[in-house]
Amino acid sequence: MANTILVGAQWGDEGKGKIIDVLTEKADVVVRYAGGNNAGHTVFIGQRKYVLHLVPSGILRKNKLCVIGNGVVVDPLGLVEEIEGLKKLGVKVSPANFVLSETAHVVLPYHRELDAQREVLKGKNKIGTTKRGIGPAYGDKAARVGLRMIDLVHPERFEGKLRLRINENNGVLRALGAKPLSFKKVLTEYRRAGNYLKPFVANTVPLLHGAMRRGHDLLFEGAQGTFLDIDHGTYPFVTSSNTTAGGACTGSGVPPHRMDRVVGVMKAYTTRVGEGPLPTENQEISDLLHGMGREFGATTGRPRRCGWFDSVATRHATMVNGIDDLAVTNLDGLDTVETIKVCVAYRYGKIRYDFVPNDAQTLADCRPVYVEFEGWRTPTHRARSWKQLPPKARAYLKAIAELSGAKLFIASVGPAREQTIFV
Repeated sequence: MANTILVGAQWGDEGKGKIIDVLTEKADVVVRYAGGNNAGHTVFIGQRKYVLHLVPSGILRKNKLCVIGNGVVVDPLGLVEEIEGLKKLGVKVSPANFVLSETAHVVLPYHRELDAQREVLKGKNKIGTTKRGIGPAYGDKAARVGLRMIDLVHPERFEGKLRLRINENNGVLRALGAKPLSFKKVLTEYRRAGNYLKPFVANTVPLLHGAMRRGHDLLFEGAQGTFLDIDHGTYPFVTSSNTTAGGACTGSGVPPHRMDRVVGVMKAYTTRVGEGPLPTENQEISDLLHGMGREFGATTGRPRRCGWFDSVATRHATMVNGIDDLAVTNLDGLDTVETIKVCVAYRYGKIRYDFVPNDAQTLADCRPVYVEFEGWRTPTHRARSWKQLPPKARAYLKAIAELSGAKLFIASVGPAREQTIFV
């Protein structure tokens, strides 16, 4: 499989967890390179559902090494809970198959409090964050005042740094009208988590380069999607990390010339969680998908906003990420739709856009230009090969891949591993 970066080509929630799980069969190492536990990857194996937030999806397969890279921000309490939850489900998690970068930054309680308070202050202009503290943690990283895993696993060093940070942030929290944090309580909880995680913590850069020298194949697991990228997303309605393919290099320490391929994951329609522009948003398709029990956030449970497929956005994502192959998920969600719309351009007054405007307000004011496809009106969830898909479904898949500018690689017709068609 060589070294492969997997990214979301839309606004996140594209079904990356399932595709990563499928591709991991041929990978040796799975690397999470950005984001925090604000992300959620859902994987179904048989009748069992696994929801992962920080641990790479490769943990669900035997003899795979899973790595959390330096570009991730880690909530230690959440990670301990996630590991314990996996163990209760019979999943092996040990330092032999799971390693955590010592330079990954730590999410602390004041990050979560600041996240929540800032959302309240924004009022109707809120971003719609998960309030997990991800943005403030990345803010501290950029300001060079963050605490890292290497600090957490050294108790004396951690205690001194934590005291300074809590004293400073308690002043900010008081100014915002929030309750100050107890240093003693935070120290006790985080020391306990640090002791638990210490066996997993290592310098992951030489580890990954050693794996490559031995000829192992690496799969880089993205979180969120292209249009939530801090640089290339619909700013300010974005996350705080580089969710695009370039983030795999900075977030892991593996250089660009060692990357062989980029796989972009996109739904057969478009969804978004949180605030911000979504040009093809449509109430009819939202009601349809929600009525089917689909499109609720893996992390928050919030109903996702839904719309028709936006090829302007996915074409832009192909450019930004250098996407070679496309994996299209949730095709079966459109099985009952009579007429399917696809956005091929935007109109802003008399201006036609064939790319995504950098200004979120402009994008919000754009109107989609649609072409229509006849629906196949046939269940696809039992299809196991390209030929078993209805001809109209095949035509639709070919069209949206061509409009997106990359090669169709996978069509997914359900959450299970076996509901995956390699094209």
